[in-house]
Amino acid sequence: MTTPIDALANSFWESYLVLSPITATQYGDERYADRLPDPGPEGRARLRRLAEETRAAAEAFDDASLSVEDRITRDMLVLVGRRFVELDDTRFDVLDAVDPMYGPQTILPQTCAFQPADTPERLEQFLARLHAYPAYMAANRELLRDGLASGLTAARVVAERVIAQLEGILATPIEQAVIPSLARVASEADRERVRAVVRDEVYPADAAFLEALRDDYLAATRTQPGLVSAPGGLDLYRMRIRHNTTLDLGPAELHQFGLDEMAAIEAEWREIAGRAGFDDSREYRRTLERDPANLPASAEALLARANEQIAAAMAVAPRFFGRLPAAPCEVRAVEAFKEKDAPFAYYYPPAADGSRGGLFYVNTWDLPTRTFSKLASVTAHEAVPGHHFQIALEVESTGLNAFRRMGSRLAGAAYAEGWGLYSERLAVEMGLYRNDAERFGMLDHQAWRAARLVVDTGLHAFGWSRDRSLEVLRRVGLSETDATIETDRYIAHPGQALAYKVGQREIERLRAQLTARDGDRFDLRAFHDAVIGHGSVPLATLAREVPGWVSPQGKVSPQGG
Repeated sequence: MTTPIDALANSFWESYLVLSPITATQYGDERYADRLPDPGPEGRARLRRLAEETRAAAEAFDDASLSVEDRITRDMLVLVGRRFVELDDTRFDVLDAVDPMYGPQTILPQTCAFQPADTPERLEQFLARLHAYPAYMAANRELLRDGLASGLTAARVVAERVIAQLEGILATPIEQAVIPSLARVASEADRERVRAVVRDEVYPADAAFLEALRDDYLAATRTQPGLVSAPGGLDLYRMRIRHNTTLDLGPAELHQFGLDEMAAIEAEWREIAGRAGFDDSREYRRTLERDPANLPASAEALLARANEQIAAAMAVAPRFFGRLPAAPCEVRAVEAFKEKDAPFAYYYPPAADGSRGGLFYVNTWDLPTRTFSKLASVTAHEAVPGHHFQIALEVESTGLNAFRRMGSRLAGAAYAEGWGLYSERLAVEMGLYRNDAERFGMLDHQAWRAARLVVDTGLHAFGWSRDRSLEVLRRVGLSETDATIETDRYIAHPGQALAYKVGQREIERLRAQLTARDGDRFDLRAFHDAVIGHGSVPLATLAREVPGWVSPQGKVSPQGG
């Protein structure tokens, strides 16, 4: 039965998809496949009105009249409404326009992975989207001018990365251009039509954006990389902490949490290294990095190992979860055009209609640094039992409204990334790590996320240099390549790196709380089903609701109960 709060959430989601047509495409919704978002004043005003009206309507609901799921939906609509208004008030969009990972220059190549153009109708939609690109990039050039006028410009290293990325795209001969190569067309004649639009419209639009970056914008970028160097930067950073963790936490508190976690993981490193006969955990890591058996001979070997890890995890998952996703998880290599700026791995959700499974992207660039021992925990985090379980189950939860199933990550990353990081530790209990080397690799990734707390706050609240961040990340085992990619990612996305450890801490705290409450009757499968069975939620909501969802008998309250 659709409740009034479900109706509000569904109305919000439908209106949001009109404003964010790429999101619709990612979920297999082809209604808006001929459009791009409007980053200009009119598009921003429409999103703000939607946020304000939705938040006001959600706040009008009386708590006592709401079921569990309705209460969660209300919390999330209020949070999302507040978030969009704050982003508009602070004009954070002028920073989002300069981003090597998710910036405007990446929108079409990324969309190729999700948008079929294999019928005449679909091809015309895809071509219409390409034709819309010059106006879209012109609006983003206006965002650059807005940033220059207000003084809220990107860090120089971020702008330089975007410039280098665009130069690489434009230097690619049209015969090998990324978009025509990736386009999911039915024939080579159709690909030629795509290629013509890319040559005549997309490339010139990218060239104009590149010119605006190089000629006017770059000189005004911030040489100190952290947000603290921007006008009102510390307040902006506190906003980003709230948005990414869904909690009111201070930079100093988070910084110390990271230092404490790094110290605890150091003790675990030493224990594993000691079993291997090493007094120094760093020397053990260097040995692993040189071990031929730990180094993939090819990109294909790395991707094959990821597939093996997913299969092994799926085989034992029923012992730890009562409900498994129906969608498969496909492994793909990160596309060449962005592999130098991308992290080791990331995940995209399955299509809502079941036509495509989840996508686990693995970065095969700089292959000698991509060890098998580190891949194991990455697969647990991004694929199974991490993001693929949590996000695919969310998309498949037909008892939830569409906003909860597909739009919940608008409310922040802490829940989803916390589950991913929790899954790395859970993989030990599941027996997924083949040896101590893979367990050591898991600790490397746990330490890396702890170091993120230190580095992100250091950069954006305490004025750290880029080199100081690189030093900390190298100290916890990142290669020079990954330390550089990650540092520049944190600079471009203030606060996002905080979500992982904060979310993991909350999930582990709830597990410990219920274990103490229920003793021998604690049911781990029921706990996991409860934590990921209601979709992504703000951490405060998770803490309020989970103890009531899991009974000492291992039963989980039904959705809507």
